[in-house]
Amino acid sequence: MPEEDETCQVNIKGVYLMKMEEGIAPTVILEGAAGKIMPIYIGHLEALSINNALNSETTPRPMTHDLLMSILSRMEGKVESVFIDEKAEGVFYARLTLSKNGVKMEFDARPSDCIALALRADVPINIKDEILENDVISPEELDGAKSFESLL
Repeated sequence: MPEEDETCQVNIKGVYLMKMEEGIAPTVILEGAAGKIMPIYIGHLEALSINNALNSETTPRPMTHDLLMSILSRMEGKVESVFIDEKAEGVFYARLTLSKNGVKMEFDARPSDCIALALRADVPINIKDEILENDVISPEELDGAKSFESLL
């Protein structure tokens, strides 16, 4: 992981439906220091999973992220951290760090999956400063975006 001064912690502002060139897409909005916000376009199922975690909602049957958390718990493992560390050709990349018995293991993962797990495990979500700075949008760009909950 890069030096601390090269990263920042972000919070999840919410899940929205936003217009993009290809149409309307579910989007998770990350909020960093000083209110800087940035979108990451995600899939519908990931949007539902993140939205459920933000609202502490569960489904009658476990969704994939809930299942993974249950498996980790039974195996005495835990989510340690999430780090969004790269963007190449418009695609974001992230790393998920898990631990078991003091041994940490790092996995390449989609940011949406990392976010869904981080929210359930209540661990920080970190991002490389450069990525946040390069993809920051103004709050006005959220005007007209609909909350994902409006679909439910």
